[in-house]
Amino acid sequence: MSPFTRFRSRPAPGPSAESPDAELPDEELPDEEPPTRTRTRRVAAVVLTVVAALLVLFSLLAPITLAALTPAAFLRLPVEALVVAALALVLPPRWRKVLAVVVGAVLGVLTVLKVIDLGFDEVLSRPFDPILDWSFVSAGLDFLAGELGGPGSIAAAAGVVLVILAVVVGTTLAVLRLTRLAAGRRTGSTRVIAVLGVAWIACAVTGVELAPGQPVASRSAANFAYADLRQVGTDLNDSQQFAAQMAADPFGATPGNQLLNGLRGKDVLLTFVESYGQFAIQGSDLAPAIDKQLDAGTATLRDAGFSARSAFLDSSTFGGGSWLAHSTVQSGTWVDNQQRYNNLLASDRLSLTRAFGRAGWKTVQDVPAHTQPWPEGKYYGFEQYYDAHGVGYQGPGFAYATMPDQYTFSALQRNELAAKDRRPVMAEIDLVSSHAPWSPRPSLVDWNKVGDGSVFDPMPAAGQAPESVWRDPNAIRAAYGAAIQYSLDTLVSYLKTYGTENTVLIFLGDHQPPVVTPPGVSHQVPITIVAKDPAVLDRISSWHWQDGLRPSPAAPVWHMDAFRDRFLTAFAK
Repeated sequence: MSPFTRFRSRPAPGPSAESPDAELPDEELPDEEPPTRTRTRRVAAVVLTVVAALLVLFSLLAPITLAALTPAAFLRLPVEALVVAALALVLPPRWRKVLAVVVGAVLGVLTVLKVIDLGFDEVLSRPFDPILDWSFVSAGLDFLAGELGGPGSIAAAAGVVLVILAVVVGTTLAVLRLTRLAAGRRTGSTRVIAVLGVAWIACAVTGVELAPGQPVASRSAANFAYADLRQVGTDLNDSQQFAAQMAADPFGATPGNQLLNGLRGKDVLLTFVESYGQFAIQGSDLAPAIDKQLDAGTATLRDAGFSARSAFLDSSTFGGGSWLAHSTVQSGTWVDNQQRYNNLLASDRLSLTRAFGRAGWKTVQDVPAHTQPWPEGKYYGFEQYYDAHGVGYQGPGFAYATMPDQYTFSALQRNELAAKDRRPVMAEIDLVSSHAPWSPRPSLVDWNKVGDGSVFDPMPAAGQAPESVWRDPNAIRAAYGAAIQYSLDTLVSYLKTYGTENTVLIFLGDHQPPVVTPPGVSHQVPITIVAKDPAVLDRISSWHWQDGLRPSPAAPVWHMDAFRDRFLTAFAK
């Protein structure tokens, strides 16, 4: 090779091939990004920013009641957003990121709590208590297990957990994006924050509102968090207050020979009818049919020699939490949260069941909804306990209800009340046929054909599936009304078939029904005492309860925790 050839083969003078400024041969230059791809990325960035802003605004402005969930609720100016944006402009990048992560995570948690509040408002007509309401999680899982089966309920619970994590992560990423955007456009962001800050102060001073109770100058997220923190403090003090109430027990040391002498020899059946609230018999489109049924039941029982007195109790719970109402009636204390319930079960407070046991009755607890062991229930003092597995039922389930109410009473009659030469029985019976979702439901059969319950086999398939009924609010109310009518028919039919001179039936609702009850109504539930022996009802004449199975709007209303002491006083001697 010639020297000329060797010289020409050397690299041309200029920047090194390894220098970042070195030019690559044409065939090695990267392709320019197509304009359409650039536009797509820009549009995607704008969409992500808008979604992030909407998510943050929802977290800050969303109300906690369905009635307030209107477009006007989101046309407000949240001061929390202005404060965080201002801090994002002055903090260095590292601390700005820390601020965004903390604020985003907190907003995510607040968003989850707000959504739970909306659910509680819909079902229970009250906000979620962040300390005391976690018991409803297990109750909800039990409900899902009954509806979907074990694997379905586990999958649903896992789905809920994933959604919660997605909300927290989503709000965190949204705040990170928005603070980074604000810091990257510092001049424009400063001007916008200054203008909005002045507007917020002006609206706060003048009290401008787009809708009643929804001021334009919003600090709802801060108020929401503060309210939850205050509730935590209240809950922590509640145990001491409740302990004092439990200790003040006028019947705690009363000997058995001074208890319930007015009911000696009687079988007393304390029966809770699930979701039997005032809504069923007053002020609803369901009331006329159920009132007619109650009046017909009054006539039927009168012909059979029975009399009845009725009134209302103000329940300690609403739309759910039946166990709180049961324990309130039994203990004579106001049990309106899970903490109180747990403390009661660990106490020696006299229950109605224990009072009857102390006075010589055989005490029975019949809870067909229970499918798992219930050792804590021994607080009540029952000698015999029946759950879903202990009564020989071989028939089908009806959505939530493990068995029809008629079978519950039939099994109690067979196992306890039909025996000869026995002690009188006091039983608490918790009926579940009127528990949501109210469809499909059973119908009454001849009591002699109840048997092991297989007579009910065809009934679930003949009814509507819950998911079909729950698509239509009118169908939901109709299903609820029909379920209540079935439970009431069961009680009347049982008394007519098996009731004697020594039968005393006390039946009451535990709470107003969920979903179908409109917001703002009372917690009242009907209560009725039925007996054939006139001496029983004579003892409560001073209560001024009304004749028959149906209390009118003028009927007396007691606090639910007042019943135990008034009952024990009336029948003491």
